[in-house]
Parts: sequence; structure tokens; C-alpha cells
Amino acid sequence: MQCSSRLPLAVPLGHDGAPGPPGGTGGCPLSQATFRFYSELNDFLPIELRGVEVRYTFAQRPTIKDAIEGLGIPHVEVEVILIHGRSVDFTAHLRDGDRVSVYPMFESLDVGEVLRLRPSPLRNPRFLADAHLRKLARLLRLLGFDTLYDNRSNDRRLVEIAEAESRIILTRDRQLLKHGGVSRGYWVRSVDSMLQAREILRRFDLRERVAPFRRCTTCNGVIRPVDKADVLERIPPKTAAWLDEYFACSSCGKLYWHGTHAERLKQRVAQILASEDG
Repeated sequence: MQCSSRLPLAVPLGHDGAPGPPGGTGGCPLSQATFRFYSELNDFLPIELRGVEVRYTFAQRPTIKDAIEGLGIPHVEVEVILIHGRSVDFTAHLRDGDRVSVYPMFESLDVGEVLRLRPSPLRNPRFLADAHLRKLARLLRLLGFDTLYDNRSNDRRLVEIAEAESRIILTRDRQLLKHGGVSRGYWVRSVDSMLQAREILRRFDLRERVAPFRRCTTCNGVIRPVDKADVLERIPPKTAAWLDEYFACSSCGKLYWHGTHAERLKQRVAQILASEDG
């Protein structure tokens, strides 16, 4: 007889800590483990399971990765897993009676010799924003960060691009981050693009790397200085009469100069960074 693999059930642990009644489904014995998720990992859980010990009922012996994602948390959000205080990786199998602690990425806490499950942080983070984050992609480019935006590819293709180019996937789609091929990704919590930009700066500690006007907000190409004479025919006559400094995107050729639009963009950058100061 085969046991169903669709048995996991998660409920808050009672105040007395007592486990639920043993039992089974279709003759399959059930096991129980206790999970505790820390910090922003609680964002993925139903309200009643946040910040408390969670009793997880299961059949057979799922991997810890399957159990965590079954509870709604993408594996790329997880940095450290402890079972009875011992560090394990995603391939460990859950046993009856296990007590599991799950942690997100540590910003400043020294976690010693525990097994870190995510790749080392990228020295120069590069992003891939999915179809729902067009405005965020433009803001990250404005701030100087290499950010692709793709609204045509399916999930598999997005993962392939991210892995081939060592990019961090940014998405509002939790299921995308559960794809087995994703090694770096982040579920963007905010829905407003300005708040999203501030969130990314905080999450990846990018404040000191902000370099506005180095990326084309249209295509993500690098912006470089150009000689006025080489682009004179593209400059509005009234602008050419008083301004001598110009820039162009090395990919799409879009022309840039410091006019009134640039001042508005500077104000937008200042607004994002002012939030970080507060």
C-alpha cells in the first residue's frame, strides 16, 4: 500500500505543547515535527502561524526542502536550517519528533560554523525583474544597478537567464521562487514601486553602491559620454544653444543630457535615499 504524499498539515502548537493525536490516512502512519520560522520568513505564512511554533503533520519522510516549501516559503529565502540544533541542508529528511528552526539571510549576526544554504552574496549584484516589476526595474536602473526586465519569457526561461548570468530574480510570484533551478531570488513584499526600490536597497545592503545615471532606464545599457558634434543632429536646437555635455546609451543609443527631466529624476533618487536615512 502506498501512502499519499499530499498529507502535510500545519497548525499552531497548543499552549501546552502537546502533540495532536496519532493516526493515519488509508493505513499510513502519520508523523509530526515542530517548526519555528524567524524574521521575514513569517511573511510567507498565514497570520495564525507567524511567530509561533508550528506543528507539521506528514506521511512518509519528506525532505526538509519539500516541507518548508509546502508551508509556503521559497527555498531561496532560507539561509540556515537547524534540526535539534544541528545544521542541515535541504536534502535532509524529516523524522517524527524533529524540532526545526528556519532562518533567513543573516545581515550582521555571526552564525559561526553552521551550514549556509544559499550561494555567497554577489560582489556586484545583478537583477532580473519579472513581468510584474517593470517600474521597479526602471528605478533600479536609475540608481545604477544592472537590472534586466522580461515580460515575455516563461518561468523556466527566466530561471535559465538568471542562472546563466548570475542574476537575482526579483518577483511578486512566490511559486517562481520555488522552482528547483533558482539559486538566487527574492520575493518583493511591497506593491508600490518606490517602496520596492527602498526595500531592495535595504535587503541587499546597496545604499553605498547607488550610482545614479549610469544605466539606461529604457534598456539597461551603460550610459557613456559622447561628443556633442557626433550627436548634434539629434539635439533640440534650443538645448544645443546652451548645453555642451551629452551622454548616450551604449546599447540602444538613447540620448541623455542634464535638463529639467534629469532634475526630476534626481529628486526621485533623493526621495528613495531619504527614506533610507530615516
